[in-house]
Amino acid sequence: MNAKKVAFLFPGQGSQSVGMGHDFYNNFAIARQTFEEADEALGFSLSKLCFDGPDEQLRLTENTQPAIFTVSIAAHRVLAEHRITPSYVAGHSLGEYSANVAAGTISFADAVRTVRNRGRYMQEAVPAGEGAMAAILGMVTSLRTRTAGRDVPRESREKQ
Repeated sequence: MNAKKVAFLFPGQGSQSVGMGHDFYNNFAIARQTFEEADEALGFSLSKLCFDGPDEQLRLTENTQPAIFTVSIAAHRVLAEHRITPSYVAGHSLGEYSANVAAGTISFADAVRTVRNRGRYMQEAVPAGEGAMAAILGMVTSLRTRTAGRDVPRESREKQ
């Protein structure tokens, strides 16, 4: 038998936007239940924040993380109801929590509270407006390049 295997990759922080998850909420009972479960577990209306904003509140890490997580699990549950289930799950950073819920290793309610606390701690460590992220592009080829403790051949370095 040649059965296809499906993998789900859950996103990390940065994919949030006001209105996310609203179509799922309006069209699928399981998605509505997921948002209601998050609202109850967190003690505030995460669903209202996701659907209506304001954007500056949604962008706060302590809100962003449970919001993205909840939308991810709502989508996962909708797909599961339609018999689309993954053979493999993975996640980028925050998405690892969604992958664990999808795999059944932690309950949704426990995970959404954990993710909210994770976001709060991260926000406390680097308050909004402080800190930054940088990317290094096109490093100088004269720098010594090493891979797994061994020198990379010169011809490989010159192609970069």
